Amino acid sequence: MHPSTLLSLPLLALALGGFVVGSSEFIIMGLLPEVAADLGVSLSDAGLLVSAYAMGVVIGAPLLGPLLGRLPRKQALFWLMGTYALGNLGCALAPDYHWLLAMRMLTAFSHAGFFGCATLLAAELAPVHRRASAMALVLSGLTIANVLGVPLGAWLGQATSWRVTFAVVAVIGLLALLAQALWLPKVAPPMHGAQGAWSGILRKPVLHALAVCSLTSVALFSVFTYVAPLLRDISGFSPSQSNGALLLFGLGLTLGNLLGGRLADRGVRHAIPLALFSGLLCMLVYYAFGTSQLLTLALLFAWGVASFAVSSPLQLLLVEQAGESASLAATLSHAAFNLGNASGAFLGGLWLSANYGLPQLPLFGAALLAVAALVAWPLPHLRTARERFEQH
Repeated sequence: MHPSTLLSLPLLALALGGFVVGSSEFIIMGLLPEVAADLGVSLSDAGLLVSAYAMGVVIGAPLLGPLLGRLPRKQALFWLMGTYALGNLGCALAPDYHWLLAMRMLTAFSHAGFFGCATLLAAELAPVHRRASAMALVLSGLTIANVLGVPLGAWLGQATSWRVTFAVVAVIGLLALLAQALWLPKVAPPMHGAQGAWSGILRKPVLHALAVCSLTSVALFSVFTYVAPLLRDISGFSPSQSNGALLLFGLGLTLGNLLGGRLADRGVRHAIPLALFSGLLCMLVYYAFGTSQLLTLALLFAWGVASFAVSSPLQLLLVEQAGESASLAATLSHAAFNLGNASGAFLGGLWLSANYGLPQLPLFGAALLAVAALVAWPLPHLRTARERFEQH
């Protein structure tokens, strides 16, 4: 099946699933004080709900990847989204902290498989010359979740209860499950054997691309984790103004994701390192002129564009290079991104703990982006649409 347009019902069903997963993953960050107070735990213990989720994705990807590769993609996505919806309902009903932690781990395992299956199915549904854009459309559910789902969920949780927020996410998850059941076609016969699933992962280009996935997230989250104090203490925004400013970052993420898909479709040779160098430039300019609020707003948007312009090219590159292991490679890419998320937040915290200073944190982020860009530069080139068509 090759839809003539990217705005097809199957791809929209996958994007809705991406919105659910993105909302649930990040929404907890805006509700940590409420969760801590309600369950009687410290803020640092509540923060483990974020770390546990990231590590759940990292652990779940290699465990689920070979199993999901043997299932038809529609069936795999049905089970993953169903588990995700039930996991969020379990979060809403959690009687204590440990139950909530267990439910977060369950949803993280589902996350590990969902984006890998969904992006690969999107590529299979799209015309050969629009595969990366189709993958970007699925990932746009994640970026739109950051723009709309996370702030609205945080507001709802603060106005009512954090449990209500998770219940709403569970309901939207059930709607996504229904959309996938109705609109997704049966494609992609199952792959035979877990050993075959791993064979393509050990190729140097695949391991190289997975390393770049982690490095890009390390660079992003070393700074983004502490973006609220940066905006308040360096740029002089009030807390409410900071929340509004972050909407620009989310819009940049959405645009960057779609732009990255177009660049990948056209086989742009250095799309990934150029996006990383653009983010580096944003960090340097913010370090020098971060006290200018107007310039900071523009930089937040540009930083968002650069940060997610690498996602679709990396996803497509992994699928192209992994061959028979494409399903597992797509799943492992999200484990690599989440490992980078956790590592970046940890390294940023180390920087601050060492008293190098909050104003200098963007310099640290720029240095990490430079490393990521240099590592990414010798990646295999993305094939042009013509080359993909001829192979297809």
